[in-house]
Amino acid sequence: MSELQQRIDFIKAIDGLKEVQRQTLLMSKSRYENSGEHSWAVATFALTLADYAKPGTDINKVIHMLLLHDIVEVDAGDTFCYDDAGYEDKAEREQAAADRLFGLLPSPQAQQFRAIWDEFEAEETQESQFAAALDRMIPILHNLNTNYEAWIKNKVSYAQIVQRNQKIAKANPELWDYIHTRVRQAVDSGHIPEG
Repeated sequence: MSELQQRIDFIKAIDGLKEVQRQTLLMSKSRYENSGEHSWAVATFALTLADYAKPGTDINKVIHMLLLHDIVEVDAGDTFCYDDAGYEDKAEREQAAADRLFGLLPSPQAQQFRAIWDEFEAEETQESQFAAALDRMIPILHNLNTNYEAWIKNKVSYAQIVQRNQKIAKANPELWDYIHTRVRQAVDSGHIPEG
């Protein structure tokens, strides 16, 4: 099989990302977003907020991470971030999906894409921490701008939101302060339960 055909087969496989429904409403509240839309939106978010990254952060690498980070959901599905039971085998499902999907590509591109995905998952570099922060932040913005409907539907509490998302502060305290203030307002107005 030619390298071109391998790359086309990869593109065909990841088209399935458009079929993976998430638990995040579009800001129009017309429907839930899919993982393909999420990946595009969060990559664009990185372009828009690039100057909030720590000095020396490679924004192009962050964008690559955000475009590749959810590809595994083609096989593994989307695991709602507040679903403790879903997280029990999430890593195993996603590793198997990464093996299969990135394995469709010719070498060394397969190793390059997989290394970017692994770096995102580890959250040890400036780039991966910033990418992960934006990946956590954008669904919060959706919830804040859709009258908290998905949070209310899934009985998400303030304590869960903070526990899951306070890592945003590691990438940029200002971004966390912005989000945390607005989430706190949702609690204080009675829309989201405290704990």
